[in-house]
Amino acid sequence: MKLLTHNLLSSKSLKNVKVGYPLRIVAKDVKISEKEFNMEFVTKMIPKLDWKVLVEAAIQIGHGNGLPEQLVDDYEEDEDLLKKIHHILMEVEVINGELICPETERIFPISSGIPNLLLNEDEVS
Repeated sequence: MKLLTHNLLSSKSLKNVKVGYPLRIVAKDVKISEKEFNMEFVTKMIPKLDWKVLVEAAIQIGHGNGLPEQLVDDYEEDEDLLKKIHHILMEVEVINGELICPETERIFPISSGIPNLLLNEDEVS
């Protein structure tokens, strides 16, 4: 599971969950795969991200080094920062681990890079 995907996931469909975001990550197996740097893609994705959630997720899986706590205003001009963001979004992948609902502590497994957020019938709101 890429952190780009994580940035979009929530457990809001769970019964009695109001927000369900962000899900906490417990990574058991993380893989790094080099991808060609695409400055335009990264620059266009940044405004769509919840920056604070991305940084926290990167820290949770041990790859938060070098990411600023707050996104700088002129990030489009900072190629080094864009490369760090590209790395965390496109090259770092949680292969096995867990996503945990912040309100209920319900655990969702990540297996072979795929998060399983399927709910049991009695868990649906």
